[in-house]
Amino acid sequence: MTRTRTVLLCAAALIAAVLPTGAAAVPAAGGSGGAHGCVNSPEPVRGQAAQAQARRIVDIARQAKRELDLNSVILRVNSGSRVVATRALGESMTGVPAEPDMHFRSGSVAIVLLQLAEEGKVRLDDPVSRWLPKLPHADRITLRMLGSSTSGLHDYVTDPKFLTALEAAPFRHWTAKEVIGISTAHPLWYAPGTDWSYSHANFQILGAALEKITGMRLDRLLEERVMSPLGLRETSNSFTPAIPAPVLHAFTSERGHYEESTYWNPSWTTTPGAVLTSDICDLARSAQAIGTGELLSRRSFRTQLDPGTVGLGGGTAGCPATVCLKNTEARHFGLGVLVVNGWILTNPSFSGYAAIQAYLPAERLSIAVATTKGHHTPEGNTAQTVAERIAAALAPGHPLAG
Repeated sequence: MTRTRTVLLCAAALIAAVLPTGAAAVPAAGGSGGAHGCVNSPEPVRGQAAQAQARRIVDIARQAKRELDLNSVILRVNSGSRVVATRALGESMTGVPAEPDMHFRSGSVAIVLLQLAEEGKVRLDDPVSRWLPKLPHADRITLRMLGSSTSGLHDYVTDPKFLTALEAAPFRHWTAKEVIGISTAHPLWYAPGTDWSYSHANFQILGAALEKITGMRLDRLLEERVMSPLGLRETSNSFTPAIPAPVLHAFTSERGHYEESTYWNPSWTTTPGAVLTSDICDLARSAQAIGTGELLSRRSFRTQLDPGTVGLGGGTAGCPATVCLKNTEARHFGLGVLVVNGWILTNPSFSGYAAIQAYLPAERLSIAVATTKGHHTPEGNTAQTVAERIAAALAPGHPLAG
């Protein structure tokens, strides 16, 4: 079922990533601009070579849009502090052009857990039972296990009954208690801490724990500790399916017929307070902030990138191989981020929306892409496909593909 992939990493919110930054988009070299411009964005690259590079990026995106039958592709590429290209291709709706300042659903991110550990307010290896004593297995599961997805908790998006209910009522609001209950009703896939498997329940529980730890609502924590310090003016949480205007509309064939899915309820994707929307400029800024560890100490940043998951996974622990992917040095899950051949990224997708934010420290290169589906778009995260092709052109020695 596609929804298991549909939201991989969308829920990696409270751990150690950072989302999109900024506002609309400015006409970078070779790019089209949004109505409001990109607030606090770097200056566009100048010169013929830079313009040629921007045209190459846009040509790659335009070809991918055709091949993948995408309604829209919105992208932004930065090299260090310079904007290389910002462009929106295609339509949001019939007759409504896509624009760089349009908002879309995005994965949530925050360095809150690692920040609290740095401040001595928690330890990563504290058991969850300290704050959520009634949660099944809470005495065996630590904050680190939730963040690194090594808890062994069943992923509720692999539960057939949940998927049937979700397909039947895409506008339904799901509470954290409901979806966590679906996961904990199943046996653990393995003893906590002994293997790796992605589970959306980890981040639902982590959000609840962080609120208990701090005594503050999660959306306010994210604003105070992440959004405001990074200037993420166009990234925000919503407790409803609302998306701030201007809106990039989404469509999908997940239920067997092509239909609009813009306002399907995302409450099940991650913990309340971390259901985010953003624009492409915030997404690119976020990629850089995540990839440089901007809000973390060097030690915490190393933990974010390698919390001990390398060597774990592979589907041998009782969970499906599609969920328990093998973690290697070249491609592994960190605390809320993926590390792929030197790239540091998140790649959320949700019912017609797909996005990726990726940063390559070796080249100081940021790539942000958002896509929406056409009638015949293939399964998978098409934003990542576009980004992989851009990465192959700009940094051929560091493939973004896993």
